Amino acid sequence: MRPTGRKQVDAAKACDTRAVRSAAIALLARRDFASIALIRRLESYGYDSAVVGGAIAELAAERIVDDARFCENYVAYHANRGQGPARIGADLKAMGLSSELIDPALAASPGWRARAQAVRSRRFGPELPQSWPERSRQARFLQYRGFSADHIRAALGTDFNLDD
Repeated sequence: MRPTGRKQVDAAKACDTRAVRSAAIALLARRDFASIALIRRLESYGYDSAVVGGAIAELAAERIVDDARFCENYVAYHANRGQGPARIGADLKAMGLSSELIDPALAASPGWRARAQAVRSRRFGPELPQSWPERSRQARFLQYRGFSADHIRAALGTDFNLDD
């Protein structure tokens, strides 16, 4: 284990199912976690891996921990912050979530083109860019934010082509 500055639990609590469950619920009271992230966090506190896995499985069966709900909330929050589906999907995949959970959450969020347009106009103003260097700069910005070429074309106007 790496040093985290966190207080490690004592050996008696490390294997206690109730202690693991209460620690998990305390973490979930602050914010939502994916099951894999919650497992990692509890293990970093020093809880036994087998006990943590069982406790999280019980919480998942009770739908206290729900990876699909986490994906939906994560997509909604980050889309509202101006990030596109490619970046959000990559972040969720890096967290260890499966494509079976990520893809429906991304598909449920409507209007990626409109979001790309809103992000572009919020950053660069309502006028569409007239010069190619400025269009390229704005396209790179939207690409960094995680929008696809189709979304970028919609945000920059119909005559813009990224392939040129």
